[in-house]
Amino acid sequence: MFRTSLSKQIPVFSLLTGATVWGLFWYPYRILAALGMSGWMSLTLSYMAALILGMAFFRKSIWSPGFSWMLLWIGISAGLCNIGYVLAMIDGEVMRVLLLFYLAPFWTVLLARMILGEKLSAQGILVMSCAMAGAVVMLWDPQRGSIFPQSKAEWLGLGAGFMFALSNVLAKSAQAYSIEAKSASISVGVVAAGLLFEFFHPSGEGFSVYALMLLAVMGAVIFAVNVVMQYGLTHTPANRAIVILLFELVVAAVSSYFLAGEAMTLREWLGGGMIVAASLLSGKLEKV
Repeated sequence: MFRTSLSKQIPVFSLLTGATVWGLFWYPYRILAALGMSGWMSLTLSYMAALILGMAFFRKSIWSPGFSWMLLWIGISAGLCNIGYVLAMIDGEVMRVLLLFYLAPFWTVLLARMILGEKLSAQGILVMSCAMAGAVVMLWDPQRGSIFPQSKAEWLGLGAGFMFALSNVLAKSAQAYSIEAKSASISVGVVAAGLLFEFFHPSGEGFSVYALMLLAVMGAVIFAVNVVMQYGLTHTPANRAIVILLFELVVAAVSSYFLAGEAMTLREWLGGGMIVAASLLSGKLEKV
């Protein structure tokens, strides 16, 4: 009985670990940006380090599936998600960006139904309505009379949330592939997306020894977290996973306050609370 209970808790702990790391990971990317490194280049190099580690440790598991359209789409969605996430975190307010990112339950409800065929109760409409109402409350600007994101960073956070939901649902559907293969596809996708950005927007910056050391450490952390996260996502229903990953908001709220001096207004807290409520409700959508 103890082993059964423990086996059920490991995926939850895996997702909580990933949420904690990503709730803090905006900060080293801001440090690298302050050193003059573009967001896409720092992301590319850190994930390249993670990919090298993955190939060294899990070479057979990574290459055994061969080419797969499913792994390709996981890589593309994860690559776009991470590029948008990091660029938004560097230039925007951490919590506003994250709350837009965590409109992901809205997208997950739709994508889990379309891709996984997960049966949803009538609460699905409530979840989507609550999430969108929260976004309206948070984003409403009386002076502009607009409910749309107010900056490029916020648009990037919104788009990254959609890609995050898509990559999670695809990872859940790809049960035939190993965790290592899915983790490697994510790293390849991020590196490819970053190199594409660099091709069209060459930064041309130099790299200090400190920056390279920080990138190496970040790469090692990303490698470990991707494996842990893929294990958790593979063994957790898509709609429940997004609820567990909400712990990232708690970590980000605390870290952004103490590390960046950012604080949200009452209206932003209210809208954010509605988005969080939608995420909590989404965990009850899947019929057992």
